[in-house]
Amino acid sequence: MNPDNDPRWTHHHIFNQGNPAAERGTRAVMWITAVMMVVEIVAGWWFNSMALLADGWHMSSHAFAIGLSAYAYGAARRYAQDPRFAFGTWKIEILGGFASAIFLLGVAAMMVISSVERLFSPQPIHYQEAIFIAVIGLLVNIVCAVILGRSQHGHHHHEHAGHGHHRHDHHHDLNLKSAYLHVIADAATSVLAIVALAGGMFYGWSWLDPLMGIVGATLVAIWARGLLVDTGKILLDREMDHPVVDEIREVIGQFDQADETRIVDLHVWRVGADAYTCAISLVTRSATLTPDQVRDRLNQHEEIVHTTIEIHRYGGMY
Repeated sequence: MNPDNDPRWTHHHIFNQGNPAAERGTRAVMWITAVMMVVEIVAGWWFNSMALLADGWHMSSHAFAIGLSAYAYGAARRYAQDPRFAFGTWKIEILGGFASAIFLLGVAAMMVISSVERLFSPQPIHYQEAIFIAVIGLLVNIVCAVILGRSQHGHHHHEHAGHGHHRHDHHHDLNLKSAYLHVIADAATSVLAIVALAGGMFYGWSWLDPLMGIVGATLVAIWARGLLVDTGKILLDREMDHPVVDEIREVIGQFDQADETRIVDLHVWRVGADAYTCAISLVTRSATLTPDQVRDRLNQHEEIVHTTIEIHRYGGMY
């Protein structure tokens, strides 16, 4: 069945595939992270470790952001049959990833401020106890990363089973990626906290604790910026430099050159993880070229799932 001939099939099947494994994974990680958040904040305050306390507050924002990712999956699933969403609810997940990236930047800023304060106002630290808690936090992060990693693997398996190969295999579930980045960022700050606490305990380098907080904040900010760029491009439909655009131009170039068929207007935007729609206007000398002929050529590229085609003749409005 040609999806362009059945808007209901296009809307519900192509644009609303969902990711049930990722939704379950993010919900599980949210609760695990929330429990560990409480443990680290209490322990950081009790043992007077800035690195541990920063990691705990860092984890609190992660718990909220990962919960936001889980909510985005739920909302996308809940409204999947809502006809008000012209191209489905997939971008709800992208919006969740974008919001999570903003939270990551807020976390980085908070870590820098707290760490600078501690550099100028050092406090005694209970190193052994703080290291113990930091190690537990790291182990929890590893477990959460494994859970989300399996969710990502399961989603890729579903995609390949349902749609065959993908020409552009670098697309990922950016909502799941945002949750995964929160977990990885948390793991990185746990490692830095352990290093800082060990340096203070064995060598008396108390300054290492807040310094590692600043290093961790820098890493988090870098990851957040990358995620903001990836999700922002999709939300703003800034993908006219994507290879799929060149593929469309190549298809049009394959028509009989004697007809001088050329593109006069082209718009391409993403409506799913590996699904694009395009609106294209052509001008040609051919008296027989039809939109269906153009669409048949474009359908060779499975990521182009919806097309709107206009054809104008030389001597007409052009």
